[in-house]
Amino acid sequence: MRLSDFIRANMESIISEWENFAKTLAPESESMSPTAFRDHIDQILTFIANDIDSPQTGREQIKKSHGDGPKDTSDRGHSPAEIHAALRLAGGFHMDQMVAEYRALRASVVKLWSVGHKEMTSADLVDLTRFNESVDQELTESISHYTKKLEHSKDMFLAILGHDLRNPLGAIMGSAQLTLKIGALNERQTMLVSQIVDSTERVNEIINHLLDLTRARFGSGLPITQALMDFGFVSRQLVGEMQAAYPAREITLETSGNLEGEWDNSRIGQVFSNLIGNALQYSFKGTPINVIVKGDQDGIVLSVHNMGVPIPQNKMGRIFHSLTRSMEEIGQEQPGSTNLGLGLYITKEIVTAHGGTIEVASSEQAGTTFIVKFPRLYNKKGNIVL
Repeated sequence: MRLSDFIRANMESIISEWENFAKTLAPESESMSPTAFRDHIDQILTFIANDIDSPQTGREQIKKSHGDGPKDTSDRGHSPAEIHAALRLAGGFHMDQMVAEYRALRASVVKLWSVGHKEMTSADLVDLTRFNESVDQELTESISHYTKKLEHSKDMFLAILGHDLRNPLGAIMGSAQLTLKIGALNERQTMLVSQIVDSTERVNEIINHLLDLTRARFGSGLPITQALMDFGFVSRQLVGEMQAAYPAREITLETSGNLEGEWDNSRIGQVFSNLIGNALQYSFKGTPINVIVKGDQDGIVLSVHNMGVPIPQNKMGRIFHSLTRSMEEIGQEQPGSTNLGLGLYITKEIVTAHGGTIEVASSEQAGTTFIVKFPRLYNKKGNIVL
């Protein structure tokens, strides 16, 4: 029996094995019905069987290997493999789990078919090759559609963060600030309204971090707009803002050398804010935060130092990962903190986007120092900005 005929004749047993494997992909599979497991598998198998029987030129074989083979798009413009991908995404399956399903399908069909084929003929080998090509074609369609649906979900997430949440937050912030300006408030009321303003600013900061995280993690990268700027001016501005926000803490700034060049002003401000904020959060009370900015021929070196519990050596390689909170892992997270652990990750992405590097050194005796190097970028004429 040819492989294509075998698939048609044993559709139920093949689907049953596929279904049993899919049920092992817990916890995603726990809430799915038998119908959801099977979704369009029978149509996928029918397409594979028909594809094996169809004539194919060498050029068509090459196109198929590139994922450009013929598709069955009879179901509202989508192939069974694409619909399968959409349903698996909706069911909570990860892409690697969906790929594992196709691997299980391939192994299941070959295993069942081989029972009656102790010796393979040349025709059987051709059928087996065509079968593998067809499975790869369906897998390519599923992965491509899964990725497109995931990209759409990312865009929706960004839209909700960037618009649907920011609008009401803007109204809250505006109302609270106006109340502080025009109302004759007592001390308690002033404190409460001020807390609303501070909390709203914090939520906006979290939203900005999540937007940057999403852009970076999904491959679009952080947008960088280079323009001539004075690194020293930005340093004084951001240190001044952080000092005003934390009047009980001492933040020192030392600048030297040529501090002019082409960088993204607002993104550089984020780096200062994140590193100084991190230093304030994880330093001992009563100890200063020391910020040093030096300019030379090659670029800018920014260092932020604080005295606090050192970062363990086995954690050093992970502190720039997203959602990593190194101090929480050693019991130093401040109670009630809403820190998501995104600041250092986003800082590294900003530095990388500028072509720079970021390093950290930490010990009990010397404290913790983050060192960032920004290369001196070039102007439109190709000359170093001096």
